[in-house]
Amino acid sequence: MARNTATGADSRFVWLLVLLGVLILVADQTLKFWVKTHFTLGEEVALIGHWLRLHFTENNGIAFGMQPGSTVGKLLLSLFRIAAVGAMIYLLVRILRKGVAPRRMAVGLTIVIAGALGNIIDGTFYGVIFSSSEGLVMAGEELVQPVAQFLPAGGGYAPLFYGKVVDMIYAPIVDTVWPSWMPGIGGSPLVFFQPIFNLADAAITVGIAYMLIFNWKFLFGRKK
Repeated sequence: MARNTATGADSRFVWLLVLLGVLILVADQTLKFWVKTHFTLGEEVALIGHWLRLHFTENNGIAFGMQPGSTVGKLLLSLFRIAAVGAMIYLLVRILRKGVAPRRMAVGLTIVIAGALGNIIDGTFYGVIFSSSEGLVMAGEELVQPVAQFLPAGGGYAPLFYGKVVDMIYAPIVDTVWPSWMPGIGGSPLVFFQPIFNLADAAITVGIAYMLIFNWKFLFGRKK
């Protein structure tokens, strides 16, 4: 049976992929921009009870709040991300032009690329275009946490490539304590899912899952 590859992909399919990627990227950056310029660091708003919240935090890292170990590590991470996205875009073009993989692979790859670009924008540019959300500032006679400003007069909080990724989605589906009878952990908090993430992280996860689920036979099936 012939594979549903993307050989000579029609322009409508290509434009649908472009639209999908742009929608993901715009949604991710719009939410980040709004949270960054309206929330103080650590501020939280409930969306659906205790199960879905907006909780503003920032990180220097990879995804879901993971952190690199140094400023050099941060720069290397930023450059690696850019190189990885470049490689994925090259692969996507190969899929569309040469049909080296099914179209479903192109869809999943587009979702991953859009998510990766969302976090690259944060890490590359946010330090330049936003003021810091950390520390305290004077408001009248009080010290308060600052709300970041877009294009501040005094410049941003970090050089190019040293910006922080904005995270805000917190979904502790399970938020309870371990049973008291369990040795060592009884009575301690039990939270799932604990990491705070953003739409870009979600897109990367969904895109990878999509590629694995719908391209399993192509990826791991026995080649004849």
